[in-house]
Amino acid sequence: MNRCLTTLLAGVFLAATARAGTLVDLAAEASRPAANDMVRASVFSEASGKSPAELAQRVNADIAEALKLIRTKSGISVKSGQQSTYPIYSQGQKIDGWRMRSELVLESKDQGSVSELLGKLQQMRLAVGDVSLLPSPETRRKVEDEATREAIQAFQSRAAVIAGQLGKDWKIKQLSVQQGGGRPMPMMRAARGVMMTAEAAPAPLEAGESLVTTNVSGQIELAD
Repeated sequence: MNRCLTTLLAGVFLAATARAGTLVDLAAEASRPAANDMVRASVFSEASGKSPAELAQRVNADIAEALKLIRTKSGISVKSGQQSTYPIYSQGQKIDGWRMRSELVLESKDQGSVSELLGKLQQMRLAVGDVSLLPSPETRRKVEDEATREAIQAFQSRAAVIAGQLGKDWKIKQLSVQQGGGRPMPMMRAARGVMMTAEAAPAPLEAGESLVTTNVSGQIELAD
């Protein structure tokens, strides 16, 4: 074998088998409040009957009328939610009819407009499902960045304390960053199949805050 190649392979082997320093597992976290500056609400049309085709016609007509109204409101986004059709069984376990449900999901930073719109949609025979408050994507992203910086600083500080106490230098071997918190805060949830009246329109919403947390875990190596 070529002498230079032999020397190179020997160097690679020595590097691969070099003993690592002491490894220490660490974890740190930081939490920051995020304003619930967005409201998410679901509305749905639901009907029961003998004919699936007739149910589809009724429910789809309700959804189409609702979309016409929603699209006239600026600053409110809408998308299709869950849709389902399933049989209703009699006591003899025979299919006695069908129930169909179609849902729309609204999102907006204008909570007052959404509350007013929900009242109008209920007058159109739609029911309100869930109403939740949560941080908007841009607000959550900004707060997550702040919490991430704080969590990494806390991780580094903890590593420095351990290494300093042992009188050793240290370096990061592995690092994992996970985000948590900031889940939607439910304000209202309608009972299944209950068509709420217009008088039951949601009251003005109090936004509040959600706690966004960043968890940092990893491993440091202490020099021998």
